[in-house]
Amino acid sequence: MISRSYTNLLDLASGNFPTMGRDRDRRRMPRVMTLPGSICEMDDDQAHSVSSENPSSLAGDRMIVVANLLPLKAKRRPDNKGWSFNWNEDSLLLRLRDGLPEDMEVIYVGSLCVDIDPIEQDDVSSYLLEKFRCVPAFLPPNIVEKYYEGFCKRHLWPLFHYMLPFSPDHGGRFDRSMWEAYVSANKLFSQKVVEVLNPEDDFVWIHDYHLMVLPTFLRRRFNRLRMGFFLHSPFPSSEIYRTLPVREEILKALLCADIVGFHTFDYARHFLSCCSRMLGLEYQSKRGYIGLEYYGRTVGIKIMPVGIHMGHIENMKRLAAKESKLKELKQQFEGKTVLLGFDDLDIFKGINLKLLAMEHMLGQHPKWQGQAVLVQIANPTRGKGVDLKEIQAEILESCKRINKQFGQPGYEPIVYIDKPISSSERMAYYSIAECVVVTAVRDGMNLTPYEYIACRQGMSGSEADSDVDGLKKSMLVVSEFIGCSPSLSGAIRINPWNVEATAEAMNEAISMAEPEKQLRHEKHYRYVSTHDVGYWARSFLQDMERTCIDHFRKRCYGIGLGFGFRVVALDPNFRKLSIDDIESAYIKSKSRAIFLDYDGTMMPQNSIIKSPSAEVISILNRICADQNNAVFIVSGRGRDSLDKWFSPCRKLGLAAEHGYFLRWSQDQEWETCSQNSDFGWMHLAEPVMQSYTDSTDGSSIEKKESAIVWQYRDADPGFGFSQAKEMLDHLESVLANEPVAVKSGQFIVEVKPQGVSKGLVAEKIFTSLVERGKLADFVLCIGDDRSDEDMFEIIGDALSRNILSYDTKVFACTVGQKPSKAKYYLDDTSEVRFMLESLAEATITPFTSDEEAEDSA
Repeated sequence: MISRSYTNLLDLASGNFPTMGRDRDRRRMPRVMTLPGSICEMDDDQAHSVSSENPSSLAGDRMIVVANLLPLKAKRRPDNKGWSFNWNEDSLLLRLRDGLPEDMEVIYVGSLCVDIDPIEQDDVSSYLLEKFRCVPAFLPPNIVEKYYEGFCKRHLWPLFHYMLPFSPDHGGRFDRSMWEAYVSANKLFSQKVVEVLNPEDDFVWIHDYHLMVLPTFLRRRFNRLRMGFFLHSPFPSSEIYRTLPVREEILKALLCADIVGFHTFDYARHFLSCCSRMLGLEYQSKRGYIGLEYYGRTVGIKIMPVGIHMGHIENMKRLAAKESKLKELKQQFEGKTVLLGFDDLDIFKGINLKLLAMEHMLGQHPKWQGQAVLVQIANPTRGKGVDLKEIQAEILESCKRINKQFGQPGYEPIVYIDKPISSSERMAYYSIAECVVVTAVRDGMNLTPYEYIACRQGMSGSEADSDVDGLKKSMLVVSEFIGCSPSLSGAIRINPWNVEATAEAMNEAISMAEPEKQLRHEKHYRYVSTHDVGYWARSFLQDMERTCIDHFRKRCYGIGLGFGFRVVALDPNFRKLSIDDIESAYIKSKSRAIFLDYDGTMMPQNSIIKSPSAEVISILNRICADQNNAVFIVSGRGRDSLDKWFSPCRKLGLAAEHGYFLRWSQDQEWETCSQNSDFGWMHLAEPVMQSYTDSTDGSSIEKKESAIVWQYRDADPGFGFSQAKEMLDHLESVLANEPVAVKSGQFIVEVKPQGVSKGLVAEKIFTSLVERGKLADFVLCIGDDRSDEDMFEIIGDALSRNILSYDTKVFACTVGQKPSKAKYYLDDTSEVRFMLESLAEATITPFTSDEEAEDSA
């Protein structure tokens, strides 16, 4: 079950890793593999089909939760023989089980917070799987240091919190060896997942930035695996993220998941912007759901802030009520107004900004001197570095200065606690605090305000309600840069960098009238109590299942190497065009219609030389030589270019400017396919486009005989798209009474006469063939872009309109493996030329004159 080890770590980290093998045995996998080679059979009831839309399809499925750390606490036994383990009750991953169906088994995969001797690892693995349903991943010491303290903490974590590595002392330069360790660690996690994975029944839910490339490893093994990823940290703006040397590798890895979750729309918006600017992907919103189209798969974007576990908070409140700590605190701060700060001690929590704001408030509002107290609890640092030492020194200096300036006998305005406190002690501090202040300059979510709100609803089973008069109230001053801020509409939001404004917000919070405090608390409590961690997990699971349903209706297969790997999802009827099949149908047919797009079909899009090669001219001449063939180049290019390029092909038909101009052969005149020959509207459209061109660097105007196009391929993607959207509305307003169509395409806005499309060209040619008594019994249509989809659609409708017979052999083919109305595909232009060469060789050509032979050469 475990994938083979990679032989070259450098190739792995650069993205050139080999394809993992697939199990040929399609038998149902055992529920759990405890250790490699040791299988433990468990209850294996028949699960519902994974493609069912019935919500009950979740019954019997399993959820495999993957994170850097397991939700366990571990300590060495007193006799130093073995380990003792118990659940970490504060772990978010442990609590998400409450949102999953009762009969859904949850298995955790992650590392432990302690080092286990290699000799003990097998025994610990077996014990944890049996007792806790946990699968530990034991990372080698040489990997874990560079993976966690290296790439995670020195690169990703600072960058995601908007800290650029301007110098080695601030964030650290990019280190390729740390990236290699990060990739290797993610590979080891994937092996542990595979050990217990049943890909047909299980969901996999990956958590946080430590495992951002894990989806690629799992997707390479299992194309249809139901897999989600949730990022618990901020996702930075594209201007910040683009500085990461492995930016595209991580984005592509995340897009191997079925759904990617974020706490706020801002984080999701930044991710979507990165996908747009770096991968050229655009998102769509449909019925309230956001999705990214990625090679035929829709990758869902989930926006849902995590919540707290109300039951755990209630238990901690009851425990706090029984302990003496609450009583001690009430005595200690009797008659005082307590503001509370509860933060991890790191450089982004803005603790010193909070102290400065308190200092400013006491100076500007002397009434609070001797009355207001800021209790700041700092959790011990989880990282290390020079920055933390500097921050800690700065905090201690501020505390000393403020207490010296405003302190009185029996009164200190700042109470600083820099030691660990228990959950019940935290509840006791919440209960005596009039206001909680959060001044983080950047934070993923921060659940402190939620816990405070829940605690202030009342201390169950004790005489200590949140206030002596029975009012349930809580006041919050929160930074606008934390994930929970958007959901707390009753909080006073602040920019923590503005110390004066923060000080005024703190004064306003503790000076507010009691009824208003109560109303704000009630509003917050309704949200916090209903949007708990169970609600978050349940919502994520439902969206994951909804997103995956469509994938199971499609044919999926993987392509690409390294982190360029992706799963292409196509309609079951969409398949590669068989040369043998089309050649056989070509030979048997008597009347053929062949439609060929030019750019991207006969000629590569990125080719500098746009004119057709001698090989292409020769192929077209041989096919056109058969009098049973009607062959057309259908292009968006102007007729002058097409006429010049294809002048050697005398019997070739040309449709220029998407079909506005049509010519059956070189010895016939051009005809127009539109009733409208008045182009006065161009004088209205061109000035509008010119104004947007002048203000959009990288954009240009292409003026054709029948149409005018504004393109912004070389402009900033975001600004160009915004300008295109605005221009579309502007042109539709200006040209409302003109017989034109205004359409947007890939990096273009086009104005052209109404009723002009490649599809109408195909329809006109089919109709003409019927009128000539030559109903087509063979149709070949090849194109590569959106305009060619009109031809594919018309061909499908032609059968029901009797301009094609039901026994007509139709080969609608797109270039490239992508969603299309065509039923066939060829990979690239070289395959198109090879297929046409096969048809040319199968063509029965009459004797040609010397002049025609010379032209074809």
